[in-house]
Amino acid sequence: MAREKSNGLYLSVPSFFKCPITMDVMTSPVSLCTGVTYDRASIKKWLDSGHNTCPATMQVLRSTDVVPNLTLRRLIRVWSDSYLLRPESHASFNNHLALESLKKLISNEQTDSISVGTLSSIVNFAKLSVENRESLAKLEGFVPMMTRMFKVRNDIDAIELVIICLDLILHEERVKQQLIRLNLDNDSLLSPFLLVLQNGCLDSRISAARVLESLTAFDNECRRVIADQTLIIKELYRLATSETDLTAVDGGLAALIAVSTSRQSKKELVRLGIVRSVSKILSGPENTVPVIEKVMKILEMVSTCTEGRTAISEDEKCVAAVVQRLMKVSSVATEHGIGVIWSLCCMSRDRNAQESAMRNNGLTKVLLVMQSNCSGSVRQMCGELVKVLRVNSKSCLASYETRTTHIMPY
Repeated sequence: MAREKSNGLYLSVPSFFKCPITMDVMTSPVSLCTGVTYDRASIKKWLDSGHNTCPATMQVLRSTDVVPNLTLRRLIRVWSDSYLLRPESHASFNNHLALESLKKLISNEQTDSISVGTLSSIVNFAKLSVENRESLAKLEGFVPMMTRMFKVRNDIDAIELVIICLDLILHEERVKQQLIRLNLDNDSLLSPFLLVLQNGCLDSRISAARVLESLTAFDNECRRVIADQTLIIKELYRLATSETDLTAVDGGLAALIAVSTSRQSKKELVRLGIVRSVSKILSGPENTVPVIEKVMKILEMVSTCTEGRTAISEDEKCVAAVVQRLMKVSSVATEHGIGVIWSLCCMSRDRNAQESAMRNNGLTKVLLVMQSNCSGSVRQMCGELVKVLRVNSKSCLASYETRTTHIMPY
């Protein structure tokens, strides 16, 4: 294990974390068919220069394809997060010195030359405490310096760290304001988010979704611009529906809710298959309350367009799953669920949806929601639902002898 010095700080680096070509810590380790692992940028440069051999073994390559070494990448990330750069004296990390070093970086304005190791140290500094994150948010010029990297850097490892750092400090209102002023709706500033959502590690993809969600919630114009980016909506959809990690699912759904407010974006979600995907989540046994609430919200949103209502009606399990979840998750989930059922059964008069609701004891549940402490608009929707569902019920109301019968207005 070697000791190296970086920016006046010392770090012990496991030898197998280093790229055999550059001897730097690998940021995106990939393996050749020979089994030797290199940093992606280094081996790409080697192969692009015309070589057809493995640099370490000099074996002729039967294939120049590379395979990401995800296990080693995770190990490097864990090591990077836990083994912080330390002063030569091996004293504890000095916050004052760290901030002074950052001020020098900001004054140099050479964002294209900031190393991935330095960015990793900044992220580690932010992760240490709330106080550190507040210090970064208040540091004059820090946010502009980080976002300038979106324009001058195209290496995904650097961009990932920038987005993770922004996610860590985004709770500060002044950070959001600075990002909006820096024209985040500009393509040059949106494309890095797409790059990370498409190719980044799971942590950075979650951070990208969170930053986009926060910014769209903060600025209407930003929301409109991002809603027009179909590729971003596609990647947020992939994050929300293709991962088993609940944090990823929650982050993806939250971003989709914030972004997909236009009719076009809702139609795009339906085209991608959002109804089928969230129906599976609703029917699944293990999901957190926030995830179910967001699923119900997504369904309520897409049910406001014809394509969404059609997709929900054609999904055999979706209406049933929504009805079954009423009164079982939270008041928020229940109110969104009522909105979904009302859109199909009352606004569209969809016969399939009405019958599915009745088969799953929908009338009884709607009555219970009416009796609960729901909002006035939800109570009104429940009243209209009772009227419609009653028509589809032959004897359900006659045999309904619970304490809720007194609320029946019809």
